[in-house]
Amino acid sequence: MKKHNYKTALFLATFFFFLPGVWAQSLDSIAVVQKEWTVTPIKKGIIWKQGHFDDLFDSQQEINFVEIDLRKHRKRLFLAADSVQLKTAAQFAEENNALVAINGGFFDMKNGGAWDYTKVANRVVNRTRNATARANAVLLIDRRGVEIHPASAIDYEHHKAPNVLLSGPLLIHQDDTAELAANPFNANRHPRSAIAVTSDKKLLLMVVDGRNRMAEGMNLHELARVLHWLGAKDAMNLDGGGSSTLFVKGATENNVVNYPSDNKRFDHEGLREVANIIYLKD
Repeated sequence: MKKHNYKTALFLATFFFFLPGVWAQSLDSIAVVQKEWTVTPIKKGIIWKQGHFDDLFDSQQEINFVEIDLRKHRKRLFLAADSVQLKTAAQFAEENNALVAINGGFFDMKNGGAWDYTKVANRVVNRTRNATARANAVLLIDRRGVEIHPASAIDYEHHKAPNVLLSGPLLIHQDDTAELAANPFNANRHPRSAIAVTSDKKLLLMVVDGRNRMAEGMNLHELARVLHWLGAKDAMNLDGGGSSTLFVKGATENNVVNYPSDNKRFDHEGLREVANIIYLKD
């Protein structure tokens, strides 16, 4: 009897020890799933959603994402890139007649071009300059749709998809949250950009703002949870920080709907030049 009572007490102690964290995560998931997003239709099968949270992950958060029905629009998705010249995501988008766009992978701020393998319209724009554990996910785009894979599981340099982007880290794969290394890049809060495919064949292009009292930004564990709560079955991180930019044609004066942080103001003007974008052609 004493042994049974000890086990019961140990179970209850463990349960109540972890309960606050579980309860907080439950409240966060409810806040995201039941959020009354500001919804702006862009075209049939394409909507822009915006939401501000006063208390998500114990912080203020600003989230913008575009949801694209891949059954209707998969043939109009592309990458745009330059092997050397850096441009703002808005400039890339305008040059390619984009309806919506998001910044892509990591890049060399000094010499220009992407750090990691990038292929656009069957042409290799950049090869990986210095392989890192961070770039462990690959995005494949062709007329059949969009796929996100662990980079180690696919020969992406010889894949037949005409548009290929290596970036990361991988956040979700086949409905399971990916394991993230314990390092400051993953654990600290920053502005973030991500792309995800949902179980009902929707594509999500998401930007979480940060580095401002109105928007703290997220670590990658938090970002993965939000995407999972929104139905993502596969998702990968893109370049974040000052690069994070979400473009929606005609939505604002400069077509940028989030709050890029490079000018240290909570407005749409602080864009950083980048090496590539993911976009939906108008």
